Amino acid sequence: MGEGPCRAQRGGRMSNRPVPLGRRSVATLSLVSLVGVTAFGWPLLASTRSALVGHSADAPWLFALLLPLLLAVVVAQISEGRSAGGGAPGLDAKSVALLGVLAAAGAALRPLGAGTAGLEPMFFLMVLSGRVLGPGFGFVLGSLSMFASALLTGGVGPWLPFQMLAMGWVCLGAGLLPGAATLRGRHELLLLAGYGAVSAVSYGTVMNLQGWPYIGGMAGSVSFVPGDPLPANLVRFAAYCLTTSLGWDLPRAALTVVLCLTLGTPVLRALRRATRRAAFDAPVDFRPPPAGLGPEGGDDDRHGGLRPERVDGPS
Repeated sequence: MGEGPCRAQRGGRMSNRPVPLGRRSVATLSLVSLVGVTAFGWPLLASTRSALVGHSADAPWLFALLLPLLLAVVVAQISEGRSAGGGAPGLDAKSVALLGVLAAAGAALRPLGAGTAGLEPMFFLMVLSGRVLGPGFGFVLGSLSMFASALLTGGVGPWLPFQMLAMGWVCLGAGLLPGAATLRGRHELLLLAGYGAVSAVSYGTVMNLQGWPYIGGMAGSVSFVPGDPLPANLVRFAAYCLTTSLGWDLPRAALTVVLCLTLGTPVLRALRRATRRAAFDAPVDFRPPPAGLGPEGGDDDRHGGLRPERVDGPS
């Protein structure tokens, strides 16, 4: 009697991305990323006479702009729903619940390293979550996890909106990695470990760019010079990263690689099982029952002779 739904689950392929990217989501994420790139990079392009150079009080304004944009991403996901062509559904109540659980887990993992030598175990969870749940879900998850961890640890400051953006990009990139539906096993773990290492170092580099233009009293070879040509400032920025933060970024990358290789398989399996059990993109469709199935006056009659069956959307 339960053959229909079971057959639909076995015959179809369940999507591992409860927050697929539609046009509105892509447009909103592009706008958020454009704002982020501008916030990180404008000091490198500002002239010597610009009032912006050395101005570090714009973080509250960026934070005030970032939160509505994150909300716009979520609203875009919810409003997209199912496309006319039968596309996968957008963000729903089950997706929001999973988002909250993973954001809380990421926030709880961050204090475990206590920032010692750059060790932050939350990175591996963010990478794996972005891989399984997709780029749109991942960006929102990364940003909210950093926000929740800042509230948990008292780490609220002018750096917070930049951390939210940077971690959102880490998770978004994990969701864009190739082979999300086909690559499994050791090859997938190696891909995620490699990406985790690169993203851990990149996160530290991008966060350096947030504070480097405002640090005074450094040697001329590693300090920011307002109004200098962009290549010259980039050379000094690279020297600054190599001599200061690389000692923190490399241990973070090493820990992310170790955790991805050792815990990646069970965590990926748990995340995929959660999305499969929740059936994020499996709508209910009523179909006539096969001939001879269903007793007269049984469950089928309560649906007017139609049988509820779950049908997988396109992956």
